[in-house]
Formats: sequence, structure tokens, C-alpha cells
Amino acid sequence: MAELIVRQGSATVTELAEGFAVSVMTVHRDLDELERQGMVRKVRGGATAQASNIWESNIAYRLQAHTAAKDAIAQVVAGMIEPGSSVMLDDSTTALAVARRLSAMAPLTVVTNFLEAIRLLAGTPDIRLIALGGEYHATHDSFLGLGCVDAAEAVSTDVVVVSTSAISDQYAFHQEQEIVLVKRAMLRSGTRRILAVDGSKLARMALHRVAPLDDFDVIVVDSDAPAEMLQRLRDRHRHVEVAQM
Repeated sequence: MAELIVRQGSATVTELAEGFAVSVMTVHRDLDELERQGMVRKVRGGATAQASNIWESNIAYRLQAHTAAKDAIAQVVAGMIEPGSSVMLDDSTTALAVARRLSAMAPLTVVTNFLEAIRLLAGTPDIRLIALGGEYHATHDSFLGLGCVDAAEAVSTDVVVVSTSAISDQYAFHQEQEIVLVKRAMLRSGTRRILAVDGSKLARMALHRVAPLDDFDVIVVDSDAPAEMLQRLRDRHRHVEVAQM
């Protein structure tokens, strides 16, 4: 059931009951458990794995969403990273796409709180890997909380790469305050700050402000973003890089 909802993005109770040949009551009970595990979010008449302005989507959904755009963005961001430098990555799937390209940039020091990125880079030749600890959150497959904030602020990297759930003309946003606190700590620890967001994040808002867009040295977005939104972003910020799809 969780796999179907993640694959489709959402599903109705009726659809799930018919598809799995179970009662509506059973579907509601299963959805309650999946929501408790952070896999899906119940909404009127069904469930969704997609983000809203107050809820972030589960890591399983984010790993399969907008993959082509994230890969294009990652190629541009990787080109901004110099061999021999240090780079901090947040727990976004866009930063994970960057992590997949870092072996070609080695030698590097990489700092991250994202367990999937840690698994990916562990043992990679010429990459010194520093894992930021804290409390593990399965919904995001990452470490958060005070321990992670303290660890992020204890280092200083040449580059920090973060993504956010939404950006307006002026601010970057995220739904969850624990993630916001970690992203802010990361931004304070980076000399050059790169915001990497796919076009689906433009002209949106979420519950918490992460930082003003002016705090970022470069904003990288994919060319599939709506042209009007891209132009608005370029009009307000000089350092916008568009990754060609």
C-alpha cells in the first residue's frame, strides 16, 4: 500500500480498498499505521506522499521525484566544486545527486548528515567523509536535532550545498523546524553557499523561513522551471545558474 501511494503520489481510500481487496476500515487502519511511521499523510478521502506547505514528503517519495531535474542541477553544482576543497551537503535528494558526482572531484572532504549520502561515499577513494551526528529520523533518513546543529557549527567548509522545499521571490522555506535549524547551521558554516532547487519549488511557500535568497552566493535551478518564474528569479538575483535539461 505504501509503495503504491509513493509511486503515484497519492491514492483514495476507495482505490486502495478495491486494489487490495480489503475493507475501507482495514485501509483506514493501515493508513493510520503508515502515517505513524512517517510514510504517508492521511488527507480527506485518502492519503498522499506529496509535500504540503506544512509537511515534508517521505524520503522514499523524494528519491523518485524530479530525478532528471536533480541530475541536471547536480552536474552544474559539481562543476563549482574544486578538487581539494571541503563541501557540506544537507539531507536533500538534490544534494544526494551532487554526492553521486563527487568521486570525480576527489580529493575532497565531504560533511553531511544524510545517511544515504554517507552510505554512498563511505569507502570512496580520496574522499574524507565526516558524518554529522544527532537524532536519526527515518522519514528523512538523516540526523537532526541539537547534536547535528552543534556538529555542523563545529566545522567550516569551502562550499555548502542545500535545497529547500519552496522558494519565493525573497526567501527559501521548509516545512519542519528541526530541518530548518540544521540548514541554518550549515549555511553559517559554509564560505560559499549554493541553493539547489528544481523548478517545482519556485514561487511556493512553506511554514518556516530558512534564509533570505540574498544569503546564497548562487542559486541553481533546472531549465524545465516555468519561464516566467525563472525570469522573476533572475530579475531579483544576479547569480542564478540554469541547468539545461
